[in-house]
Amino acid sequence: MRISRSLPTLLLALLTLSGVALAGVTKPKGTAVSTTTLYSFQAKAIDGTDRKLSDYKGKAVLVVNTASRCGFTPQYEGLEALYQKYRDRGFEVLAFPANDFMGQEPGTNAEIQTFCTTKFRTTFPLFEKVRVKGRDMEPLYHWLTKDSSFPGDISWNFAKFLIGPDGKVVARFNPNTKPDAPELVAAIEKALPAAKQ
Repeated sequence: MRISRSLPTLLLALLTLSGVALAGVTKPKGTAVSTTTLYSFQAKAIDGTDRKLSDYKGKAVLVVNTASRCGFTPQYEGLEALYQKYRDRGFEVLAFPANDFMGQEPGTNAEIQTFCTTKFRTTFPLFEKVRVKGRDMEPLYHWLTKDSSFPGDISWNFAKFLIGPDGKVVARFNPNTKPDAPELVAAIEKALPAAKQ
């Protein structure tokens, strides 16, 4: 009984590790989907100020765990390009630096901010360094990886969760999915809020 219930979760984890974009995959039948949304959380911006994530209500939001010394770090450039292309249409990139994978984000918040803004000229919101796995996991990431429609542990830096204007996760992409990947761009365009008439 216990094994059969864990098979769908195991399948999702295997898909996640294999590099498959998890768009369209939902929780197994019989599993309650949380009523929590992105807007239920708050976080500290990189400068230490409190930020309610409900400030992004009605927008499409890409939540990404980032690192400065990772093979995927150049994705900062692509994330900024996405932000510049779609921000006027109701799109945000929220970056959450994390040092959970091979110590690839060892810097202080100030050092991270300087690195991002000088090396990659990022203008999208950066948040304080968080934990995205383990006992001290950030509550936002607990929701994303345990209670959203796309559960599963994060395998590395630059995992991407796409949130729709209603605050719910609509797609998940693995670290090796580049910001300009057609499947990610298509998902963002589909998630953008309807243009106001």
